[in-house]
Amino acid sequence: MLTTLTTVWASLRTRRHLFAGAFVAVALGVALVASMGLGLAAAADPPAGEPQRFAAQPVAVMPHDTLTVEVDRGPHRAHASKKIPYPQPVDKELLHELAALGAVHRDHLAPDAVGVDASAGAVREVVGDRAQVLTGAARRLADPGAERDAQAVVAVRAMLGTAGGVSAFVAVFVTASTFAFVVALRRREFGLLRLAGATPGRVRQQLVTEALAVGVAASVTGCALGSWGAPLLARALIDNGIAPPWFTVSGTGTPQSASWNSWTYWTYWTSWPFQLAFWTGLFVAVTGAWAASRRAGRIGPVEALRDADVDTDVMPWSRRIVGAALLALGLGLTVHTLWTDPSALLKRKTYTTQPMMLITAAAALAPLLVRPVPRLIRLPGAVGLLVRENAAASVRRTAAVAAPVLVTVALAGSLMGSAESVSAAKAQEASEQTNSQLIATGDELSLTRRPVPGVAAVSPSASTAVFVREEGTALLRSEARAVTDPAALAVTSRLPVVSGDIRHLDDRSIVVNEEWEHGGHRVGDRLSVWLGHGRRTSLRVAAVLARGTGDNGAYVTMANAGAAPIDRIDVRLTPGASPAAVTDALRAATSGHDVRVRTAAAWLDATHPRVKPQTRQGMLLLLGIALAYTAISLAGTQLMSTSVRDGELRALRRVGATRAQVRLMLAGEALVAVAAGTALGLAVTALNLGGLAAALGLLTPESGAGAGAGAGAGAGLETGVVVPWGVVGSAVGVCAVVAVGAGVLGAGWGRRNGAGG
Repeated sequence: MLTTLTTVWASLRTRRHLFAGAFVAVALGVALVASMGLGLAAAADPPAGEPQRFAAQPVAVMPHDTLTVEVDRGPHRAHASKKIPYPQPVDKELLHELAALGAVHRDHLAPDAVGVDASAGAVREVVGDRAQVLTGAARRLADPGAERDAQAVVAVRAMLGTAGGVSAFVAVFVTASTFAFVVALRRREFGLLRLAGATPGRVRQQLVTEALAVGVAASVTGCALGSWGAPLLARALIDNGIAPPWFTVSGTGTPQSASWNSWTYWTYWTSWPFQLAFWTGLFVAVTGAWAASRRAGRIGPVEALRDADVDTDVMPWSRRIVGAALLALGLGLTVHTLWTDPSALLKRKTYTTQPMMLITAAAALAPLLVRPVPRLIRLPGAVGLLVRENAAASVRRTAAVAAPVLVTVALAGSLMGSAESVSAAKAQEASEQTNSQLIATGDELSLTRRPVPGVAAVSPSASTAVFVREEGTALLRSEARAVTDPAALAVTSRLPVVSGDIRHLDDRSIVVNEEWEHGGHRVGDRLSVWLGHGRRTSLRVAAVLARGTGDNGAYVTMANAGAAPIDRIDVRLTPGASPAAVTDALRAATSGHDVRVRTAAAWLDATHPRVKPQTRQGMLLLLGIALAYTAISLAGTQLMSTSVRDGELRALRRVGATRAQVRLMLAGEALVAVAAGTALGLAVTALNLGGLAAALGLLTPESGAGAGAGAGAGAGLETGVVVPWGVVGSAVGVCAVVAVGAGVLGAGWGRRNGAGG
């Protein structure tokens, strides 16, 4: 054991230029995972804040704002809960009883809760289970901004969860690739060890021990970098409008505020984000080295010496089988989703995670896929010949450089392309379903009883929700709109009705979409639902809408919306009416808060952008982190690769190659590798966006929709997928600059071989 440790230490010192790349890859990967973990920990336990609305009262009474029902969980019964959008206010009888205890304070702007000047025990005794009794910091739940802050925290969790998953994938991918390349660069050394009598087990033991040493040091460094970078990540989320201004990452403690021997200090550094990041980095380092060491241990001495300069057998059958299996699994999963539930491909969780399987498959098959690329490139002159032959002969080196480019291009094209394609499809769908010409929006809107000149139909509606217990096992929420006049809705909209008639909607019925129909609910059937204010009722299905992109929710009448205020008024003009004149008349006839009257086109542009600003900023932030990581790893790979080519570059200089020609050759090889990675990344992007395009085609409503659909209801979605060429081009440009710069810089450092002077 002592001999092994001595050999490992000597190897680390001698080949520190090789292990530096692996060290950087592991450290940065651990830093990414630690930063995201700290952000998630902070979002899971946000600061409570001080109550504002009822800060002067010791007790606040608020109606129940959650719906809880019994569901089946295997052989047992459990409870499932969902937030209801418009809970019923505290009833008058309870207010009268509370007034007997002390002064009752009401906020007329938001009369859903009251403050009571009485003891908490007395209030709880009177209230019982009819409402919530809030004391201390919990009174903040009655503030108008509490729900907004809760939604902001959910958005931060979703963003950091997605970013953490993608970052972990990139880190694992690049780290394993880097370690495999480090082992591949040392084939001559392993051949000499085998020639000197080292057994395959001894070679594997040395490699794993080296990886263990590098992994421990890099993981510790990465945890320190993650602690430093987490506040910067929080600031970036705030600056991009993703997180609320009060968001911080101090939920797990701050080591700067405690001495090294305090309990707070050690609690911080042993919290789950650091534990996850450290052990992930160590596991990936050891696993990557172990997988590569198995090949090194199987190589015979003579074969290793003969195979030292030209790559021949770079794709063992085990790797081919794994790559082919992942490719088949990724494609099969896409086909299965298209067959069973094509709308799932439009969900962010799906189009964020599913490309990773195809990326992994392409990376596993990269040495096989990049081999023909150099042969397809025809460059003039002797330098061009050297570039082509070197890239073709050194497939491992070409694949190692192409792998980070593959990840960057595939993620940029798949994530941004999917987000923009889905947003474009939703925008087109909303445009096709809008038959109104003017739309008034605001809070608590109401129209005067006098008719507005030039108006043919007016359809006020409110945002609400309905809940259904699906097959007794889950409580599902569906966004809904409550309308005052179903006949006016049929005039001002072009809903994709597939059966029934939306004009038959009344206080005892509901309009649903095809997703509900798959649960056995058809036109005429009765459906047990919970309304937006928590009341349970049974409604008849009046019509069924096409599922579309997922925004075709349910429709009920205002009688089934509880206290939901009208927030939108759709208006259809009479032929020949002046839109400007009707706009002024409608604005004068509409009362409410923040009233805005816009054309339908302007409203669609504001409410259905190509990509929501927060979503786009979050995607760009995620891709920027991944690009920075892959760029640094790419630079390390190039420096490692050039550092072991002393003899080759010295030979070129001796046969008459100039310094400029050597550097031009290195730059050409880097560009060929980047081109190969770009081609593979675009192929993965094409497969992912192709599946998305197929899903959009399957979700197109069939022509000949049911009554009440309006003209054009069967037009369908004609939008194609959006390829973010600008983002992909920028990523490829950065990778090309880094690869060329690192390759040439590596030659410049190697002055001893004559390439740098």
